[in-house]
Amino acid sequence: MTSTLARLLLCGSLQCLAGCNDGSGDPKAQIGANPSLPDIQQFLLPPMHIARIVGWKKDEAPTVAQGLQAKPFATGLQHPRVPYVLPNGDVLVVESKAPKAAAIKRPKEIVMNWVESWATSGGDTGPSNRITLLRDSNGDGVPDTQSVFLDHLNSPFGVALVGNDLYVANTDAIVRYPYTEGDTKITAPGTVLTQLPGGPIDHHWTKSLVASPDGSTLYVGVGSNSNITENGMEAEHNRAAILQVDRATGRWRIFASGLRNPNGLSFEPQSGALWTVVNERDELGPDLVPDYITSVKEGGFYGWPYSYYGQHVDPRVKPERPDLVAGAIVPDYALSSHVAPLGLAFYTGTSLPGAYRGGAFVGEHGSWNRQALNGYKVVFVPFSDGKPSGPAQDVVTGFLNSDNQARGRPVGVAIDKTGALLVADDSGNTVWRVTSAQSQVTQR
Repeated sequence: MTSTLARLLLCGSLQCLAGCNDGSGDPKAQIGANPSLPDIQQFLLPPMHIARIVGWKKDEAPTVAQGLQAKPFATGLQHPRVPYVLPNGDVLVVESKAPKAAAIKRPKEIVMNWVESWATSGGDTGPSNRITLLRDSNGDGVPDTQSVFLDHLNSPFGVALVGNDLYVANTDAIVRYPYTEGDTKITAPGTVLTQLPGGPIDHHWTKSLVASPDGSTLYVGVGSNSNITENGMEAEHNRAAILQVDRATGRWRIFASGLRNPNGLSFEPQSGALWTVVNERDELGPDLVPDYITSVKEGGFYGWPYSYYGQHVDPRVKPERPDLVAGAIVPDYALSSHVAPLGLAFYTGTSLPGAYRGGAFVGEHGSWNRQALNGYKVVFVPFSDGKPSGPAQDVVTGFLNSDNQARGRPVGVAIDKTGALLVADDSGNTVWRVTSAQSQVTQR
């Protein structure tokens, strides 16, 4: 790339960062079963605005909805991505860094990576790519045990326990470890159950993981290797999909496809259906395409890369596939554009206010390619009869300060044994614990 083009691209990015008008609409118009889908916009350089990370000051905490309170459950972690609650109440926190990126091919990627680096250059507190165990023996919201449970992993993300088998989804493989209740550390070597699509590109590296209710099957989310196949279709082999893995043999098949970056795999407790949150494509404008939460149908195709939200064709993708577009499934519920949902947890506890029972908490990591920031919060989607039944509600906010700088960015969410909501904050290096405001937490 010539130095002149580099300067032009950098100037364009800086102008957007300084406040150019990218035409962003009302994010609330894109929440629900029938989101507003404006006309496509295409740019030489897409609008880019990512919140610079400043971290949490002493005594700062997220803002929560009425009737709730939030306190740190663990601090000083290294990019905590996913909290996972074991049957005995211990909490595993997956801490991970992205694998080494492949060589940049497109000029715009230089600028995009430069802007994105603003949000990832801080908050480095030490070793990562491990799982930390937190044990709150007294139930007072203050862990009395913190230990490195598993170490030297390869960009881990998903975790699932079935019986005495603990499965960890690294970026390139699902690995099985022996687990005994009460363990605070696993030293036994893991056994690879199955390889997963990984490098060398590994554009979407996070691999969400969940076990079927009967424990016979694992489901793993594998994101795309590009925005819309700019790295070639061969790079997308077995990607943008949820894989179904036989736990006994490691054999797998594609369960559903056309899901650009599926995360937060969870089973909805009333219907028993598999649900996921999905990060949709970029560079079609600030209000396209809405990210979403949806049930996942076996054999279903959800559009990527050829179309979005059903039969809305993406003109950038050639050759077209009208045969696939004709059967593309419309997602159940839009979350608004570019909120980057990464975490999903259905609430089956009883300690939070009754309005949260049966619904879904979603961790929204936050936008990078629209001038008006979107996401950077945890929302709640009410459910009835196994389906979303009302507008999404802000539950945990305050990750952005008054200057639109990021104190933190939420990722995975989980419900602990007491019914509290756990939120992994990978930029604030904290796991937050959200309880009812009536909860009395003993300070030690």
